[in-house]
Amino acid sequence: MTPPAAEYVRRTRNPWGEGERLRTEILEAASSLLSELGGEAGLSIRGVARATGVAPGSIYQHFRDLNALADGLHEYECERLLALLERAGDAADQAGPVERLRAQLVAYCDFALANPGHYRILFRRPNARRPPSADPMTTPLGRVVSLFVAGFERCRDAGLGVRLSSRDAGVMVFSSIHGRVAIHLGYGVGEIREQLPRSVDQLLALLVEA
Repeated sequence: MTPPAAEYVRRTRNPWGEGERLRTEILEAASSLLSELGGEAGLSIRGVARATGVAPGSIYQHFRDLNALADGLHEYECERLLALLERAGDAADQAGPVERLRAQLVAYCDFALANPGHYRILFRRPNARRPPSADPMTTPLGRVVSLFVAGFERCRDAGLGVRLSSRDAGVMVFSSIHGRVAIHLGYGVGEIREQLPRSVDQLLALLVEA
């Protein structure tokens, strides 16, 4: 049964041919709902439609079901995080490659702690099948890891010694920081805001020769 029109926020109809704009508005509305819900478990087509200001049928024109919408939201949040990390790196770029990488890792931690619902959806497993031989670094989340890998490459290019391959170093710092964040979000263990920057410094000291 279609809900009454009064349930939806009034919204100006997009001109013909601007379907991609509506798709973005749907993802933005779903992203906003994550802040309230703390994760994707409470997401619904009806709720996202109400937040976007459209009927549920308009959602189905862009996402065949709730899983497809969550997959799109996974990619959207990864892109949003990538943009944030790039800005953090650019702001610290003049201080050198290690400081640039540190700024990006700290920004990653800050994003996770400030946006637990958004952070959790980064780690959902997309429903679309991928070839077994596909490089995991080409996935939306893999591109986030690749940014850290590129950070270690910058360190090498600057003449600094990196004790592992750039790929292994990038995966290691990502896995370590994600583990700390996940434990905190799941169990509330420790003074995480003070500990994470120190953990970042310790990891970089272990991986990059002074």
